Amino acid sequence: MKDRMNIPFSPPDITEEEVQQVAEALRSGWITTGPKTKEFERQIAAYIGTNKAACLSSATAAMEMTLRLLGIGEGDEVILPAYTYTATCSVVCHVGATPVLADIQKDTPQIDYDKLAERITEKTKVIIPVDLGGIPCDYERIFEVLNKAKDKFHPGENTIQKQFDRVIVMADASHAFGAERDGKSVGQIADFTCFSFHAVKNLTTAEGGAVTWKRVPGIEDDWIYQQYMNLSLHGQSKDAFHKTKAGSWEYDILFPAYKCNMTDIQAGIGLAQLERYPQMLEKRHSIIQRYDSAFASYPVQLLNHKGAQYRSSGHLYLMRIGELSESERNDLIERFAQQGVAVNVHYKPLPMLTAYKNMGFDIEDYPNSYDFYKNEITLPLYSKLTDEEVSYIIGKVKKILQEFCR
Repeated sequence: MKDRMNIPFSPPDITEEEVQQVAEALRSGWITTGPKTKEFERQIAAYIGTNKAACLSSATAAMEMTLRLLGIGEGDEVILPAYTYTATCSVVCHVGATPVLADIQKDTPQIDYDKLAERITEKTKVIIPVDLGGIPCDYERIFEVLNKAKDKFHPGENTIQKQFDRVIVMADASHAFGAERDGKSVGQIADFTCFSFHAVKNLTTAEGGAVTWKRVPGIEDDWIYQQYMNLSLHGQSKDAFHKTKAGSWEYDILFPAYKCNMTDIQAGIGLAQLERYPQMLEKRHSIIQRYDSAFASYPVQLLNHKGAQYRSSGHLYLMRIGELSESERNDLIERFAQQGVAVNVHYKPLPMLTAYKNMGFDIEDYPNSYDFYKNEITLPLYSKLTDEEVSYIIGKVKKILQEFCR
């Protein structure tokens, strides 16, 4: 093994297949939303097991367009965990609704289901659970909580809201493409599920995202899909692909909407990635197994990526180290950097960020979130890691932990 390596945190796994798909899109003349995007949508739906999938420019766009599809706006409340990336909350602000933060469970970065129950009011329309690290939430428990609070749910005038008799579940599954729970793929479980294909995600399209949904009684999936298309392309009644057909130039603007469609260049990358994805997932889980085995006897807390009821997507390897303070953890990250290992933190809780402090949120009201954050580091975990690089990371982590434990 080399004495010194420089291991980045999460580079994309790009092969000649992705390059060829992008070149094919460029040569075809279809570089915006076109046949590759439509094929990518079909393959995502088939992979997950839903009737439809809609591809958009990001998971953020997928979440915001879903809230807009559901008619969420001023006067509505949306519950989400305090321990997540800003995108989960910013979309709530974008549509004019009120974000309601709940603390996470002790030692687990998923929403506290008891705290969820306490936060439901007659204004609550949506909950956004977060599958952090690719580990799916306990959706059965979430639906159990929401069903007990049915009497508090009062749908607005929105067509889809009216079809529900409880708070709607929109999963932030940005990390969880390919995860499973209770025999179902993430994407089949929540009412709506939003995925990210950002450059650091397991499956990337450089930038991009998608949304899937369960059947809504009384509403056709094709109709829901078309609403996403309208929302993502200015409310235009025809996309460019259909406008260019002979004699089909004319279109209408149904409402002043947004611009967040996926391009065929992005979809081409995604099609190549999806073909290799089962092998990419297995590589991630093999690295997780090596990490788990190597660190089992050290004073660290690790998340389980596989249990009796679930299997994660293996997106992030979160490790909490002993009783470190926040400043000691930051010093430790610098020591890893000096050894050539880039590590990260997932995440700084929302109430610690200026935008949310300015909204009146205080981290002291979310003690589990702060406790989880203060001593957490995230190790490199991606399908391009070689066995030698994994051994190097393990060796450096052990060395630093041994020094810490003295």
